[in-house]
Amino acid sequence: MTRTTITTTKSQNRKTGKTKITKKATPKKDEKLHGERNPRKIINWKEYNNALVQRGNFMLWIADDVIEHWLHENDECKVGRPFTYSDLAVESLLTIREFFRTTYRATEGFGRSLANLLNADIAIPDFTSLQKRAAKLGIDIDVTKYRGKIDVVVDSTGLKVFGEGEWKVKKHGWAKHRTWRKLHLMIDPVTHQIVAELLTGNDVHDSQVVKTLLNETENDIGRFYGDGAYDPWEVRDELEKCNIEQVIPPREDAVLQNRKDGRRKERDTAVRTIENIGRKKWKEQMGYHRRSLSETGMYRMKTIFGGNLKNRKFENQQTEVRLRCKLLNKLSTFGMPKSVPRE
Repeated sequence: MTRTTITTTKSQNRKTGKTKITKKATPKKDEKLHGERNPRKIINWKEYNNALVQRGNFMLWIADDVIEHWLHENDECKVGRPFTYSDLAVESLLTIREFFRTTYRATEGFGRSLANLLNADIAIPDFTSLQKRAAKLGIDIDVTKYRGKIDVVVDSTGLKVFGEGEWKVKKHGWAKHRTWRKLHLMIDPVTHQIVAELLTGNDVHDSQVVKTLLNETENDIGRFYGDGAYDPWEVRDELEKCNIEQVIPPREDAVLQNRKDGRRKERDTAVRTIENIGRKKWKEQMGYHRRSLSETGMYRMKTIFGGNLKNRKFENQQTEVRLRCKLLNKLSTFGMPKSVPRE
């Protein structure tokens, strides 16, 4: 990656005695960045193209037995009117709503037309029922369970709830504040599956949710990749307690702890190594840049579902985000691109 620098030169005209100022833009390589990216090419275009086409098959987003279990069994006693539609039926319609990015009313109409195409004698819940049931619906994001330990990359991104568009803000300035939610993701860099997620307000720091993310996943974690936001002691101590290797760059003014109880050795080792070989070499040695795959996962989510949240209530937003994570995990099973460096 290169940056442009402006070079200014002055020259004086001998006849008139006037000074002429010339500015010239010259590209300059930024040594602080990672350098030029190596171009890569995809070697499984045929399989990946078929996987992309399969995403449009709406029958893949409906469970095989959803029609058989369309009505709620109401086995448990509860206060109020019994449920009419099962959780599976509501989740199937909400899944269609998320993938095709429709409103609740349009989802109701989509469900009616789909029932007619399938010749299914079922009633479709109205849009208000979908909204109310979504607030209390438990969604399993369908994470594959592995025998051994897996590595995870962790990061967070923002999802806009209220606010004006970027074009209006750029041209005319902002007239009202924008409201955001913060989505924390823990991703398996090998399978690109989301193994844990958490939606919070934008005032929650990344280091505060690590314990919750670790408790959500059922897989054993071997290595944790995170940026400097995960350097606080609450994260380090939790990872050390779970016997998870830490690939987290310490802050630039970090000092050695040298504790007598033997704790926090990994951070001390990272500080010593960075002092000896430099931060850039340490990142290459530890494979730190693998962490960028978390940003790839966030890019995939925002490309498919957008960077906004459609719901206004926080409970519905949580269901909305978990459905997106579940859909991304299913998309990864269809096929992912395989690339190699170009010669």
